[in-house]
Amino acid sequence: MKIYDFKVKDINGKEVSMSEFKGKVMLIVNTATGCGFTPQYEGLEELYDKYKDKGLEILDFPCNQFGGQAPGSDDEIADFCKLNFNVSFRQFSKIEVNGDNADPLYKYLKSQKGGVMGSKIKWNFTKFLVDKKGNVVDRFSPMTKPEKLESDIKELLL
Repeated sequence: MKIYDFKVKDINGKEVSMSEFKGKVMLIVNTATGCGFTPQYEGLEELYDKYKDKGLEILDFPCNQFGGQAPGSDDEIADFCKLNFNVSFRQFSKIEVNGDNADPLYKYLKSQKGGVMGSKIKWNFTKFLVDKKGNVVDRFSPMTKPEKLESDIKELLL
């Protein structure tokens, strides 16, 4: 399978084909609204504002698997992100990224780029960078701030 074969649900419950993002650079992030890394939403929005017209898509997948740090409903999460960080990039329905109920997209992402200690997602704000052809080119830890990805993103947008 390729990344464009997957379907995901957006924050409003509407099914979205990943093929919608063909030809775009994607930064796919599992997020949480009550995490120490939550302020990264600001950096993600800055990257999106700067590069969306050049072909960057940021895909936000809330996940409550790490310390119960994304406890709200999809609507509550969307409202929090809009109110606190003015998020305008694409948000999707809450998912699981590890275990038996892991979303198929995340199973695929992890199979393409493992982490330091295997493929399992270790925490919120793990980031996957995908090129315009749908190749998963890199994986970044939660500690990697969005602004540190700017040069990698710029290179893929050329």
